[in-house]
Amino acid sequence: MKVAVLGCGAIGGVVARALAAGAVPGAALAGVVHREPVDPPDLPVLDASAAIAAADLVVECAGHRALVETGPAVVAAGKDLLVVSVGALTDPALLPALERAGSGRVHLSTGAIGGLDLLRAAAAMGGLRRVRITTTKRAPALVQDWMDDAERARLVSATAPVELRRGPAREIAAAFPKSANVAAAVALAVGDWDLVEAAVVADPAAARTAHVIEAEGVAGEHRFEIRNAPSEETPTTSAVTPYAVLRAIGDLVSTGAVIR
Repeated sequence: MKVAVLGCGAIGGVVARALAAGAVPGAALAGVVHREPVDPPDLPVLDASAAIAAADLVVECAGHRALVETGPAVVAAGKDLLVVSVGALTDPALLPALERAGSGRVHLSTGAIGGLDLLRAAAAMGGLRRVRITTTKRAPALVQDWMDDAERARLVSATAPVELRRGPAREIAAAFPKSANVAAAVALAVGDWDLVEAAVVADPAAARTAHVIEAEGVAGEHRFEIRNAPSEETPTTSAVTPYAVLRAIGDLVSTGAVIR
């Protein structure tokens, strides 16, 4: 399977170099697409059109804008698309548009969290009454463009945990596009954006990024707590995320039994 990677940052760079090194049996790197002025010296760089033409699978690791701009062309060309920036799907029209664009298939990465398989099963069994996800990160990683000066100052000077926002998963994932993809992933897993309540907490003492997922329904009560080490390159990203992407690529290549 020839794989092209959109983005060459904290996620895409790790994925591309691992593919180039043969870390995923049955998959090979076709090239990377990126917007930076300097090309990575150790990787083949392609423009988007050439990458789509060369690949069987295109992995989006470049953010919401890249998915909106390039995703439909991937699917229209009959190529598979693996989405990492699932928070972009807060736009209710985007996923249907991708799926209608052509014969290519759309796959969603689990990213930095687990338990989505059980949530899907619980939702299918008889529905869920309550689903909540709380994400906690270091304060500087949560500064957003929409914040005014006073809110930014309150955030970076906080000496104790501060809940920045709580609301429906669609609202929170849109407000924190680099930090709340997990809220979107949970909502997509249970199939109900309105059911999932999400909260983002800034903690100046947080050494790791924490996600606590709680759910109740006919299947029982479930609680998952994940504490991920942040990427050294980009603290808003969990270091494990590119390895979740590589695992997803391996699953798409594999013809054997796969735990999902």
